[in-house]
Amino acid sequence: MNTIAVFGNTYQDGCAPLLRQLFEGLNRRVSLTFEPEYHAYLTGLLGSDSVVARCSTFHGAVEADLALSVGGDGTFLHAANHICPAPTPIMGINAGHLGYLSAAPLAEAQQIVDDILRNRYIVEPRAMLAVSGDGLPLPARPYALNEVALLRQDTASMITVDARLDGEQLASYQGDGLIVATPTGSTAYSLSAGGPILAPSAQSWVITPVAPHSLTMRPLVVSADTRIELTMRSRSATVSLSIDGRSLPMRSGSTITIARAPHVINVVRLHRHTFIDALRQKLLWGAAGV
Repeated sequence: MNTIAVFGNTYQDGCAPLLRQLFEGLNRRVSLTFEPEYHAYLTGLLGSDSVVARCSTFHGAVEADLALSVGGDGTFLHAANHICPAPTPIMGINAGHLGYLSAAPLAEAQQIVDDILRNRYIVEPRAMLAVSGDGLPLPARPYALNEVALLRQDTASMITVDARLDGEQLASYQGDGLIVATPTGSTAYSLSAGGPILAPSAQSWVITPVAPHSLTMRPLVVSADTRIELTMRSRSATVSLSIDGRSLPMRSGSTITIARAPHVINVVRLHRHTFIDALRQKLLWGAAGV
């Protein structure tokens, strides 16, 4: 391994000793390159004489053997959006709250350094969603590792989402919106809306209504090869399309298509932290009284 690209948020003031330990440990053996905003933040936090201050920054496409996301799940999704469609593996280091996508907490900085330098980790491919729509103002990278959601915007009125699976009419969902989640995203927004948890390796998507008007509208698991078409209707002129938290307004009557992306995101997992561990420790799976 020669180069590691580093992403991070700017809310880590209380983590300076651990951040210094992490980056000084890695920089003994590999070159570090930082996202510019994070680099400026760390230089102010750790000092102009720190290892970080002497490292380079990257602009545009990332060329690295590994990417680190230091922060929470939002930081990880930002890194994933920046990395795709490159196959560069991403390791999440949790310096936030839940950090469900992280491989380890920042508190394990020395162990993380040892694991990276000795290549003691597992790379798991995670499926992504791709969003398309003729004439729609979609972002340059219209891909989601967690979910795509259609949501009501700035109005108390319900929206209607007409859903078709592989061209066949499924239902017209009325309520606050509709989520299409990946297995990775099944523990995020979809879960809070009542959707099921899928194992990361499952070849499926979850379609979860948000505050549905009808109790017959329940979450649905479909094959990851399914082509999902959603047409949004609302009394308001626009509704909100969210792609991994990146929101943009869509005109009522617009149609989007959601399908499997042509690439994956390679997520790093450490041997000592598994999917089952995350369920028990982060989601308190099976805990008494919860």
